[in-house]
Amino acid sequence: MSRRFLLSIDGGGIRGIIPALALQKLEETTGKPARETFSFVAGTSTGALLASAVAAGIPASHIVNIYKQRTPDIFKPGKPWNTMRQCTLGHKYDARNLYQVLTEEFGAAAHWALNDSPIDILLTAKSLADCKPWYFVKDNPRNTGATGHLGLVECATASAAAPTYFDPWILPPPVSGKLVDGGVGVAGNPVYQACVEAFCYSAGYQPAETTVVSFGTGRFVRKADPHLVTDWLSWVLDALLNAPEEQQTELVARHYPEAIFYRLAPDLSANVEMDDISRIGDLEAMGLEFAARIDWTGILQGKDSPFRVAPLQPLPRAA
Repeated sequence: MSRRFLLSIDGGGIRGIIPALALQKLEETTGKPARETFSFVAGTSTGALLASAVAAGIPASHIVNIYKQRTPDIFKPGKPWNTMRQCTLGHKYDARNLYQVLTEEFGAAAHWALNDSPIDILLTAKSLADCKPWYFVKDNPRNTGATGHLGLVECATASAAAPTYFDPWILPPPVSGKLVDGGVGVAGNPVYQACVEAFCYSAGYQPAETTVVSFGTGRFVRKADPHLVTDWLSWVLDALLNAPEEQQTELVARHYPEAIFYRLAPDLSANVEMDDISRIGDLEAMGLEFAARIDWTGILQGKDSPFRVAPLQPLPRAA
């Protein structure tokens, strides 16, 4: 069996332009859409938007332009009104704005169900009522066959509905309720969930014959020292959305050591909030610098690189 490639992308709002630029370099390197390289794509929040766009066959260069040109249509009405909305309504922005932009940019794929995707896909979300995680995937004989009929853009919007940023998104049965960002909890980096779905519930994937590429969206590491209640709330939200990044990476390395695994997660030179559209230019510069360091030819050939994750072998059992 030929080697298969799995792509997973973290959440991170407008920082999604960084993996988008890396995928643009991939397409320039291979001369073909990312959909023809990856047979499985997964994402949370902005990563779900990217994964959906890849599945839809949208060129990475166009995805980059969506971040550069359409984010003002998503993150509106803008300051200071968004702060007032957050205090009175519990969110800054309307998720319907995001849904509308995706519908306009996805073309015919805006009307796809997940089952219409030509490649395997996993998008994450969480139920507001009971905190149940939802993993939206295509139906197949190995899974429950419960989510494949759901709309691709609908599921991507639900996955991106980050609490306090967007209002929850409602999906039809079997979900039948309000959903928020799948990154709340453990799936801000969905690479482990994607591997479980591929290796346990999808046909044709074996760890030894799969290369896993996991993208972060960039994070500014700083020493946290919250004092005020608002500082603590911000810290808790950041921890909920971002802390699982390394945990999920280690789980894949430990549970699937046979897979070739790359984790591409850049450190940012400055903090950029996930909705600060005034920093798109800065993020593009950081993303281009990061993309230039990626040897896609080497990754596709399974070579060692600074981004390759060493497998973690389980400790021997005691006699």
